[in-house]
Amino acid sequence: MSASPSRSHRRRDQENLAPAETLKRTRESPAAFGWGPPQKQTKTDPLVGHGRHFGRTIRTFCRVHTLITNGLTRTMQLELERITEEDLTPGELSKHRMYQALLLLSPGLEERLNTGSEQDIHYVADMIMKGISTARSDDTKSLKSAVVDWITPPKEVLYPPIQRNIKADRGFHHSRTGELLCPVNLDWNDDKIRRDLESGNLVPSGDLWPQFLYRNYEYNCKDPWDGLMRSSLLVKAFKHVFTSPSSVLSSPGKATRSSNARIHGMTMVTAPSLAYIATQVCFALSSSPVFSRTDTVTDSEFFYNLVVDLLEDESEREEVSDLMKWWNRQVFPTHTNHARSVHQDSVSAKIKERRRLINSGQWNESRGSQAVGSSTPATQA
Repeated sequence: MSASPSRSHRRRDQENLAPAETLKRTRESPAAFGWGPPQKQTKTDPLVGHGRHFGRTIRTFCRVHTLITNGLTRTMQLELERITEEDLTPGELSKHRMYQALLLLSPGLEERLNTGSEQDIHYVADMIMKGISTARSDDTKSLKSAVVDWITPPKEVLYPPIQRNIKADRGFHHSRTGELLCPVNLDWNDDKIRRDLESGNLVPSGDLWPQFLYRNYEYNCKDPWDGLMRSSLLVKAFKHVFTSPSSVLSSPGKATRSSNARIHGMTMVTAPSLAYIATQVCFALSSSPVFSRTDTVTDSEFFYNLVVDLLEDESEREEVSDLMKWWNRQVFPTHTNHARSVHQDSVSAKIKERRRLINSGQWNESRGSQAVGSSTPATQA
């Protein structure tokens, strides 16, 4: 069927337009000025993904632009030997370590920052911050629902029931969440304390740590390290975020192909990642509707920073090392096998022994064994 005359004429007219006129029409079109419907973005900048992992495992409360600009300046001064790391204050050294961790997390970022403009630095910082924010928001949303299942005793129900998507009835308004959030220095069974917490007359600050941080939710006042950061609730939340929600109820360390840990090559628990999960669980149990670093009810930023400071305190190295080993066994058991002994009859052990004998001149090539008598190579038959 032939095209109608009007359509044919229009097509010929368009084909016969002079290049200049065609260019003029293109420039005058709304799309040329960015008007009209927005174009769908098909690919997210990888920096956003790096920012997600940075916030979960390195620092979630961070002014990224300041971290980058100070990191660039500090690195230049160190390279020119104008200063040494010994000249840095503990706070400056901590920030420098964070900056270095960011560079390691994002391949090519160091060169991009060193050769880019101030606008490039702002863009990088914005993308990293976007990743931090979206990851925190995603985790907050998913944990809000999941935590209800975890705090419900097996084959029982909570009374009154806790709604999965509404937080108004949580916090100190419910006996279960209130007990878990109650600071270890307070007695939840004291009616006056419970009333004061529920009414808001008593608002615990971030340095008064909650009961849920401890194994079996029991605090040993004679040894504050006993069971600290080893509760089953924390382990479930950590697996939920880092090795997939399905791994919470399956064998330790089991992760899906797309797990956050596997995507970024994460094989061990970090101090900030543990603090991040503790902060997220604290918020999930609370009645606060919106996660905010300045929220005075949960005091999230103060709490998070205190946990990180403790776990990075050199004077607590022995206890922290033991804690991290425990956590890695819970979450990444397949990556802690380096400490296992190897059978002497195993192939790998035999190969290592062969190499040792060859290097020491004790290997008998014909017999495939150690030469008899001396350390000199045996004469071949």
